[in-house]
Amino acid sequence: MTSPTGSTPCPSCEQPIRWAVTAAGHRQALNPTADPAGNLGAYTDGTGRLRVRALTAERPSLEGAEWRAMPHAATCTRPRPRRSVPRQRTGVRPAPWQGWTR
Repeated sequence: MTSPTGSTPCPSCEQPIRWAVTAAGHRQALNPTADPAGNLGAYTDGTGRLRVRALTAERPSLEGAEWRAMPHAATCTRPRPRRSVPRQRTGVRPAPWQGWTR
């Protein structure tokens, strides 16, 4: 199977993905090919980094060189399971000092 340029395999399902950076600076996995059902606008900025933004009610259409992308989390066939049991707390967190005097 040939993979699109710049793609890496998903650690869960082994399908090709591309990593993009959101406006907040977080990484997001995308399917590497354009998808008409996608809800993201992806583009490559001037430095060659793949950027992504959500298509919202304020900006619902693609702008400039953007292409419609689908987040890989929506189509992953074997997503990693979420932790169903909360982590157990260890140790004791001291209460903040209140300035008590004796």
